[in-house]
Amino acid sequence: MTLKTFAAAIITVAELPYAYDALEPYISAETLHFHHDKHYAGYVAKLSELIDGTRYASLPLEDIVRQSDGAIFNNAAQALNHELFFAQFSPHPHHAPHGKLLRAIELQFGSLHDLEKAMTSASTMLFGSGWVWLAADGDGVLYIVSKPNAETPLTDGLHPLIAIDLWEHAYYLDYRNMRRDAVEGMFKALDWAKVEERYNKI
Repeated sequence: MTLKTFAAAIITVAELPYAYDALEPYISAETLHFHHDKHYAGYVAKLSELIDGTRYASLPLEDIVRQSDGAIFNNAAQALNHELFFAQFSPHPHHAPHGKLLRAIELQFGSLHDLEKAMTSASTMLFGSGWVWLAADGDGVLYIVSKPNAETPLTDGLHPLIAIDLWEHAYYLDYRNMRRDAVEGMFKALDWAKVEERYNKI
């Protein structure tokens, strides 16, 4: 009898693409230290522990999210959600999209302002911890998706474009219970050029 072994994929914490204080005053260095180095890194470490020696060990992170459930899904989804979250910001952000993404926004929401207003409203209405997403289907049609806990539009066959983290560790040090202010701050640090890159890959 032989034991089946699995080649391990390397799942690591993605480094911040900017300095810890680069997003101030919208997201503080203290928040980024805790959010990135403790919470996000904790999900990656726990996921690595959970998948060691399993069939998931050889899969890319997105495939683990699509195929798993329970604790493996929760930690894999949170690892991926945070990877997308931190990568969407910039200390020198483009404040508006262009080209086909802008046209899709105007077609479906009326204007960029209306989209941001709708996502902010969805964020204030989401009960408890979770995420609000701008996502697109394979045809480029846009959706605002509210998800509890670690849930992601990836499991609905959609492509995540913007991730608004509504777990309190994402904003409580800076904004306390003022979730609307926190979301508005995230939009001020959001780099629409990076969102466009995601959209253009669909």
